[in-house]
Amino acid sequence: MATLSFFYFGSVIVLTAILVVALRNPVHSVIALLVMFFHIAGLFVTLHAEFLAAVQLIVYAGAILVLYLFVVMILNLQQDDSYQRQVKWGLGLGLIALAEIIAIISKVALPEEPASGKTAAGEAAETIAGNTETVGKALYTTYLFPFEVASLILLVAMIGAIIMAKKGIMGPEAK
Repeated sequence: MATLSFFYFGSVIVLTAILVVALRNPVHSVIALLVMFFHIAGLFVTLHAEFLAAVQLIVYAGAILVLYLFVVMILNLQQDDSYQRQVKWGLGLGLIALAEIIAIISKVALPEEPASGKTAAGEAAETIAGNTETVGKALYTTYLFPFEVASLILLVAMIGAIIMAKKGIMGPEAK
């Protein structure tokens, strides 16, 4: 089952990555990018890296994708889109969603192998810290200073981008 889910997520990631570059409409490219981000998160879940999946959804699908949408809106690209193509896109996305729902239901419905809490010697296995706890401890102890420096750099970059985006602040407006 793990191999099947890996090939599913991998093939959808490759297909949507190609669509991001190949589609002419930037909004459609952003939607394909969103689908790719969600499937990358699903791939992380299959690898038992739940923290990376959550970060993938929060940072990339949440923040970076919103940034891309703002860029598309700021550029204000005027295209004459035909609404007849939406039926094809809706059907395609609906089939993808149906396949994902079937995969999730089959994963839940199939019984997993019981995890043995005993070692070869018959002793109880020690509790191992999860991914999130391990990353959190490392991030807020060993790497606290670089983490804070990175957050300050991002804050300065965000303020700079806002100042530069204001009309007339960097010189006369181009008409």
